[in-house]
Amino acid sequence: MAHLVFFVLLFAGQLIGGFSIQKLTPSDNGNVLTVLSIDGGGIRGIIPATVLDYLDKALKAKDPNADLANYFDVIGGTGTGGLITALLATPSLDDPTRPAFTPAQIVDFYKENGPRVLNASRPGNGPQFDGEFLHNITRELFKDTRLSQTLTNVVIPTFDMKRQKPVIFSNYKLGRYPYFNALMSDISISAAAAPNVLPPYYFENDGVEFNLINGADLSFISDELVNGNPTRNTVSEALRHNKYSRILVLSLGTGTPEFDEIWDAEMAATWGDLEWFIAGIIFLDRATTSMAEYYHGSLFQQPVITYLRIQEYELDPAYSSMINVEKGNMEGLEETGKELLEEKVKKINLDTFSVEEGVGTNAEALDRLADILYGERQNRLKQKSIENGARPFLQTLRVPSDKTKANWAFQKKKVM
Repeated sequence: MAHLVFFVLLFAGQLIGGFSIQKLTPSDNGNVLTVLSIDGGGIRGIIPATVLDYLDKALKAKDPNADLANYFDVIGGTGTGGLITALLATPSLDDPTRPAFTPAQIVDFYKENGPRVLNASRPGNGPQFDGEFLHNITRELFKDTRLSQTLTNVVIPTFDMKRQKPVIFSNYKLGRYPYFNALMSDISISAAAAPNVLPPYYFENDGVEFNLINGADLSFISDELVNGNPTRNTVSEALRHNKYSRILVLSLGTGTPEFDEIWDAEMAATWGDLEWFIAGIIFLDRATTSMAEYYHGSLFQQPVITYLRIQEYELDPAYSSMINVEKGNMEGLEETGKELLEEKVKKINLDTFSVEEGVGTNAEALDRLADILYGERQNRLKQKSIENGARPFLQTLRVPSDKTKANWAFQKKKVM
């Protein structure tokens, strides 16, 4: 079970909700697995994209050529998070060394194309929408680009209805199972195919047929429920195929709708089948979401892990729909992402399941995360330069700032 070594919240020597703090050292010989995980949630993908825009700018302040795909060894996403993953990791058709989209461009992409994808005038045969525009635009964006050509490793879970089993598209599998090397357009369409919203997607690759819907928990029940958190799948895929001495994870949610406490046991005693069915959907959503937080928060308490979860736990019910593409709603989601950056870091209490505040804001946590990511990348470049016998190390690297040097020294001191 050596591969099942997971995460602890870490924030620059501070305590977050009772967790002890460990620091990643920049002298770990590049043996740190860096992971970005993005939840599903339809149009609510604007929220994590807005958060990522902040991180992207924090990294660009240190390295003007920074792209998130350069700083994360693997990016995983389910549902709308799978689409964001593809946009961040697929090479641009104009410059194959850069990603197709920056986070800021992804926000604009959702605001411009969301109303065309989730178009009420284009009903599907069963699902709410026909998916034709989504199919066309993803094929236009990604052309013939395949999974093997992504700028970093990706993990995108789906589910095969015909074979009744998960299908996880992952670069780590391609050597042994080449039929997973599908077009990024096909993978993205499959990831977005929430059955009650967009139609299931069929395609063939390397003689193997796929009949896919997205791999997010509960997405088929209600358009207002929270989609799955792909962190476990993403990290597990990486650890099954590699060994790392340390792990860093940034996990981003699309918001958990706030529910009023409107029911009690006395009221529920009078319910019939319909009331229990409706309540059961809500209960199942809340229970599944809380247990996912419990799983990650408890299993990931290891000193070799950095785990930062950024989630809006009290999402305004007005923004809870995954398919509301009205201009005001999408602007509200973007504003929610910006406000989330200024909120205190939060976590679920593993005993009471209450949401508790930590120390510092999410923006401050991302700033510290950017320092760690930058330090790790610089160390890898240094190690590569040494291995290649390159004499002037500074030809490959920019000189670290005084702030970065101080951060490295602080990390080393904490570990020692």
